[in-house]
Amino acid sequence: MTENEITYLIRKSIYEVYNYLGPGLLENIYEKAMLIELQNQGLEARNQVPISVDYKEIDLEMGFRADILVEEKIIVEIKSVETLNPIHHKQLLTYLKLTNSHLGILVNFNTIDLNKNIIRIINGFNNQ
Repeated sequence: MTENEITYLIRKSIYEVYNYLGPGLLENIYEKAMLIELQNQGLEARNQVPISVDYKEIDLEMGFRADILVEEKIIVEIKSVETLNPIHHKQLLTYLKLTNSHLGILVNFNTIDLNKNIIRIINGFNNQ
């Protein structure tokens, strides 16, 4: 399955969850609902995936957790905030760089205009 095909199913899942639950809930509720919906779409999806962080080739023995990893290649970062800020975009881009992933989806469920709150983030692999 191509990234575009996977992205289509991710977006479909986002709309399904949003239409069913509506805005204003906690992020972890949307995360669990998204996991169910993505798996119902036939996608391999895991949530709270631990990602280790290296600094200059040294394992820091700590890291972060990706909200959802789809098909082992696309990170979905879920927010339920008043407004998506530039730092949210940068956060997902950092996650993509640290995992050498190409594509991420940033979604804010706490909105009345979902279309403007689904952001596709591309990593150009320019990490040094």
